[in-house]
Amino acid sequence: MTTPLDLPGWRHVYSGKVRDLYVPADTSDGGRPARMLVVASDRVSAFDHVLEPGITDKGVLLTTLSLWWFDRLAGADGGRSIPNHLAASHVLTVGDDGEANTADDLRSLIPDAVTGRAMVVKGLQMQPIECVVRGYLAGSGWAEYRESGTVCGIPLPAGLSDGDRLPEPIYTPAWKAPMGEHDENISYERTVELVGEERAAELRDLSLEIYARAARTAEKHGVILADTKFEFGLDDDGVMTLADEVLTSDSSRYWDAAAWASGRTPEERMASFDKQIVRDWLSANWDKQGEPPALPAEIVERTAARYRELLERLSAA
Repeated sequence: MTTPLDLPGWRHVYSGKVRDLYVPADTSDGGRPARMLVVASDRVSAFDHVLEPGITDKGVLLTTLSLWWFDRLAGADGGRSIPNHLAASHVLTVGDDGEANTADDLRSLIPDAVTGRAMVVKGLQMQPIECVVRGYLAGSGWAEYRESGTVCGIPLPAGLSDGDRLPEPIYTPAWKAPMGEHDENISYERTVELVGEERAAELRDLSLEIYARAARTAEKHGVILADTKFEFGLDDDGVMTLADEVLTSDSSRYWDAAAWASGRTPEERMASFDKQIVRDWLSANWDKQGEPPALPAEIVERTAARYRELLERLSAA
């Protein structure tokens, strides 16, 4: 994995497969910072491995898409405002005199080296649940359905095919394992044991609401949101808050709606705007033993183009 950047004013504290997390340099060890810097890298992961090389401009594309969705979910789509982790002054404010108030513009705290791929966010008490919502049958869900007629233990009607729309979206949470371990699909009842009945219900209901709103928005732009995952944390007032990335090409499956409606095979139907191109190439060229091979330039370029096309489609007027 690439060594995290040294960023003036910030101290690196954690790296995931794709993102790097920083706190203000003067934060005491063990102290909870008032704000943090989340940096999206160009790294790409599949099958629990970080691959080489990265996807060109991926960090910028994912951050831009997250910010676009945070804006929609804050009420720009006509729905109620969903609290998110962006720092309150993340966007430029204008004073009574009409002048930009740069003192309150937290974007000025983002170092030049990560401009466009970083967000200044609030510190949260993160919940140990990865909130997955599936609206279509795909991936590991399809594999389980073929074996048992279920997805994450939830019974589904017989006769469904790969890529089919589910009768209604289903919530299939996972436990967020410590770094170095694999996340684990869990039942809703297990989430109640982990976080309590009230909080488990809130996580489920918020996830289903956000998925439904995002799916409607995507459909207006000729895109299907097949599935996605969310992360939440509690702010200082105990408010459940949407965090991390949201509805990006890394955390979601997006398909071309026209291809899905007219396609005769799963490959034709599920023309994706995510890293499925990478998954498919790896599946055909790696036995999942040892270190994965380097991605060919053509796979990197095609994946970057699909990420970019998704952003352009969704953000088009």
